[in-house]
Parts: sequence; structure tokens; C-alpha cells
Amino acid sequence: SILKTAELSVQKDIQFREWVASHGGIYVKMNKQTPPNPYLAYIKNRDIETTSKQHLTLMNPAYALSQLTKHYSFNNKYHVRLTSNILLNPNNAPDKWEKKALNIIENTKKPYYEFTKTSFRYITPFIVKKSCLKCHGFQGYRIGDVRGGISVTIPTKSLLIQYIKSNYLFIIELIILWLMGLILIKIVHKALLWNIKEKMRIYEDGIFALIDMMEKRDSYTAGHSKRVAEYSVLIAKEMGYDKETLDLLYKAGMLHDIGKISTPDSILLKPGRLNKLEFEIIQEHVTTGYEILKSIDIYQDIAEIMKYHHEKYNGTGYPYGLKGDEIPILSAILEVADSFDAMTTSRIYKGRKELDIALKELGELAGTQFNPIVAKAAQKALKNLEIKDYNQLPHTKLEKERFAYFFKDQTTEIYNQKYLELVLKKNSEFIYKYIMFIYMHNFSNFNKKYGWQNGNKELFRIAQQLQELAGEDRLVFRYEGDDFIILSKDNILITQQDLNQIVVSSDLSISYKIAKLNNTIKEEILSSIS
Repeated sequence: SILKTAELSVQKDIQFREWVASHGGIYVKMNKQTPPNPYLAYIKNRDIETTSKQHLTLMNPAYALSQLTKHYSFNNKYHVRLTSNILLNPNNAPDKWEKKALNIIENTKKPYYEFTKTSFRYITPFIVKKSCLKCHGFQGYRIGDVRGGISVTIPTKSLLIQYIKSNYLFIIELIILWLMGLILIKIVHKALLWNIKEKMRIYEDGIFALIDMMEKRDSYTAGHSKRVAEYSVLIAKEMGYDKETLDLLYKAGMLHDIGKISTPDSILLKPGRLNKLEFEIIQEHVTTGYEILKSIDIYQDIAEIMKYHHEKYNGTGYPYGLKGDEIPILSAILEVADSFDAMTTSRIYKGRKELDIALKELGELAGTQFNPIVAKAAQKALKNLEIKDYNQLPHTKLEKERFAYFFKDQTTEIYNQKYLELVLKKNSEFIYKYIMFIYMHNFSNFNKKYGWQNGNKELFRIAQQLQELAGEDRLVFRYEGDDFIILSKDNILITQQDLNQIVVSSDLSISYKIAKLNNTIKEEILSSIS
């Protein structure tokens, strides 16, 4: 209450002073209360005489305010005065407290106040404006400097007693309101519980919406995230963390790869090893994920965990190169869980490790890649897992189409030899039993006669006809230039007559051979491709 009293008083004084300053000072009639300002004697037109023979004197803003504060008070309860360290008027010399306060506000340029034993002291700074330089420029001030302040002194004892007396009924009202509040607590408590549950529901919906986005883009990443979340919880539970932390870590695991939303499909979905540039681009998913999550209040704790989940204990990780205990322990748990899933999951370019080998590797990498405490806990927590053989091979039509993006022949738009090599190496997972070799004859002469561009168009047409003839369940590959291979899970019932109908040019002919797919044939094809 006392602070508000001081602020209101000063605000009124400042508004008056600004009004005077906006006029460059004001001329008032000379009398005992408004004598000429002796400190403005250097101003040529300080005193003027009007046409009506009135004698006027110039009141600059500070002098006008000084005269105002001198002639009013608030029931003698408080005292207002101008003061400055560089004086124009000796009457404005600061007392001991004001000297201290002026030094403070010169640096902060903000009001300063404190209670003394008997009073409340308050001072607000005067900031030099252009209009101030008319009278105070010679003192060395520049625009933006603190030229002094308005000091307010309010006796605290008398005002405290007055406040209690004047607010007696108000205090009674507060007590009544407090009692009414106790009665309402039950109703409010019930409403708050509902709001908390609703907020948590929205929280969960938000998490699963983000996960759903990842699933629709890359089902492998979504499955990986769920496993990492589960492994993280098992490790943290082994280390003795409470349920709240386990829940937080589970959500961090589910969202730790959310930054891959911004990773180009050509890198994220690439079914092979990444080159150096591609790896640098995919590393950015950590920073991107952190930026996404930290901007949402309820995800900020999760953001801090996932921010460091690719740091390594020896400092060779990314994006910050932290090492040892610089890496938050929950992030270290997430790193171990993430790496463990990578070890035990089949990739296109490498097979998965068995459980015992993966656990052994965790121990071997303790102190280099992994936090030793976390690695030891992981070996205990994960030893009884039943690891399924997760892999990156496509299952749905959408996944197959995304997968095929990397293996389509540009000329014919059917599968290329690179994909043929992959399928033959992974045939235990694809389960193709029959192979059909289709040989085009005289295609070199066709190209010479009609040109390479027409040759490519004809090759494209034949490839599309073969794809249609083979059907959706069979794979058609361009093989060694102008020949083709069809792989099937059942016997291939395509005849020479069917193939002859595809070839419409008399300059070309076609033949075929069907065989059961065995290791000898696979090795011959792989040898020719390499």
C-alpha cells in the first residue's frame, strides 16, 4: 500500500514535469511563491514583460516541479523532493540515503526503494531527454543519462496504523471470503482433477499423434522407437528409478527419432549404408527433434533427454561431443537402448546379432561408447528378452513402393540388378522358388537401325508388358542390358506364345528358360552382377 502511494505520487509529479517540458518550460507571473530562478540567469529571455505590463519569469521543468512539491503535502504524511548528484540548485542536495540510491539508479535506470527504521524511502530516476538540454546541457549531460530523481519519504508507523483502521472491514471481508473458499474447495477440487485428467489425455494424444506420423512415413522407425522405449524402461527399472521417471523415459524413447520427420526420404528410407554426406544429414535429426519438442511445454523434459541420446561416453558422439558424466544419465540409458536395438535388428546391409553376443558387446563398449553403470544394468535387465527378427524388408504395398524407389531401373521402370542381387541374397526371407530368364535377340541391330532413343522406348514397352504378364505377385528385373528375369513363389505359366505377342517388331525375337531357383543359379547370377 505504501509503495503504491509513493508510485502514484511520483507518477503525478512526472506527468506535471513532462507537461512543463513539452512546452520547453512555462512562463508564470512573478510573486513571492514564484520568484525568478537564479540558476537560469544565463538564459537571455528568462524574464519577460507582456504587452499588458505583466512581469513573467521562466520556470524550467525541474524548478516548476520543485516549487510544486514545496507547496503541497499529503496530510503531512509524506515528503517529496528533487535531488541530484550534479546540482544546479543547492537546495536539492541529496541526503545519505539519496546518495546511495542515486548511485544505484544511475546504473539500473529503474526506481529503487527500501524500508528504513522509521520510513519508506522511494526514488525514481529522471532520464535526460532532448528538452532537458536547454537548461542542463552545460552540466555535461547527454540524452539517456540519469540526471537525478524524485525522492519520496513516507513515515511507516502512522500509515500502518491508519491502514489497519481504514481497512478493518476489509480484513473482516477477507476472513469471510476465506471461509467461503474452504466450503468451495470440494467442488473446485473435483473440477481440477477432471482438468488434470483431460490435460493428460491431450498429452497422450499428442504423443501418439506424433508417433502415428512416423509410422505412416516409416514403419521400421516406429517399430524401432517402441522397442527402444521398452528397453529404456527395463534398464531404468534395473537402476531403481521411480514410476514417474520410467514413464518419462518411455515417452522419450517413443519420440527420440521424431526429428527424422525432416530427413529426406532418399536418406531415411535408403535400404543400404549411408555415405558420409548422408550420415551428416541424418545426424541433424537430433537437433531438429529437440527444436520440435522444446517448443511444447509438456514435451520439454523429453526434449532434454533425447537431445543427448547420440552422445558417447568417450566424447566421440554427436551433436555436442559430450563425454563421461557430462551426458545426462537418462540420455545415456536411451543411447544404450537405441544401440542395443540396432545390434539385434536385421538391416539390409547387415544381419542382426544374437542376444548373448549383443549383451557381450554392451560390456565391451562400456567406458568407450556407453556409460559403464548403464551398460552393466542393461546386461542384467535385457538378458531374458525374446528378440524377434525385425528387419527392413517391405511388407505392405506402400512400403514396397517406397522400397522400390531405390531399385527401379530408370529406362524401363521395373526393378534393376541391384534389387535382384538383394533379393537373391535374402531369398530365405522373400521365398522365391522359380526363375524365368527372358532373352531379347537382335536388340543391338534394332538400336543401330532406329536409334537409341527409339530403342529405349521399345525396351520400356516390352518391360511394362512383361510386368503386366507376370502379375503383382512376381518380380520382374532388367538383367544385363536387354534381357529380363522373373522371380516367382509358384510355377511360372508363361508360354512362348505369350512372349511372342509382346514383341511387335519383326527386327526382334524373344526366347525364355524356366528353372527352379537353386544355389547354383543364384551364385551364377550374383557372380555376373558383381
